[in-house]
Amino acid sequence: MSALRLTLRPPRGRGGFALLVALYAGLVAVCLVTLAGAGDLSFGRNPWDNLLKTVGEFARPSFLDAWFGPERLEYRSDDGTLLRVENRREVEASFLAALGRAAWVTFQIATLGSLLAALLALPLAMLVARNLRAPRVLALGAKAVLDVARAVHTLVFGLILVGIVGLGPTAGVLAIALHSMGTYGKLFAESIESLDMAAVDAVRATGASEAQVFFHGVWPSVLPQFVSHHLYVWEFNIRDSTILGLIGAGGLGLLISEAVSLFQWSRLATLLIVVVALVMAFDAMSRRIREALL
Repeated sequence: MSALRLTLRPPRGRGGFALLVALYAGLVAVCLVTLAGAGDLSFGRNPWDNLLKTVGEFARPSFLDAWFGPERLEYRSDDGTLLRVENRREVEASFLAALGRAAWVTFQIATLGSLLAALLALPLAMLVARNLRAPRVLALGAKAVLDVARAVHTLVFGLILVGIVGLGPTAGVLAIALHSMGTYGKLFAESIESLDMAAVDAVRATGASEAQVFFHGVWPSVLPQFVSHHLYVWEFNIRDSTILGLIGAGGLGLLISEAVSLFQWSRLATLLIVVVALVMAFDAMSRRIREALL
């Protein structure tokens, strides 16, 4: 048994690091060789021409048409028959209004899903944190729930929930909450485990109940870390919620799906600009909040 335990120890030192690098390089080589052998590393037909065409369309985002687009754009068939006429400025202005509404829905999904996830994760994290000495059966059960939630992707939860609650933001909120609950639980538990237990034991020594121990000994110390973790996961969920529209949960993902399916790369460029701007604005806000907590 001791020999087996010895072989399971991770390698240490420079030699051990070199061994891990060699194993990683071997794993990468196996992945490349097997993919190449199956013919799955092909770049398709005319990759450079397709790349140049796509980059050219991305270089002129569609929102510019709201000011500079043609006011009379004619669509004709191959034989020259006039099919329809549209005012690109009006069409793009209508699209931008829809984009604004979709961005707000995406933000709502991320916000409500993140809050629900944090509330669900907190009691589970308290059970998982080893220094709070929860009953072993409850701790193992809570850890299993958090591990499963973290292992299943948000999109998979979304596909399941759309079938249960139907299309719309509710499925997106629940999908974000179920997956993020696992992330919150792990981060919260690690924050609790990093506590100086002297203060917690001092409160417990007064005869306080477990609830009093938590709110007087644990909560004041971990609150800044909890807020920081919440802001980080919330920011991540803003990005994650943009893809939920692909499965019918609403928001920017629905517009992204439409743009990709119709090869409207200029509109996709506009959508990606909005996603990046949304994340950057939230990142700046969360950084200010974290600095205020220091």
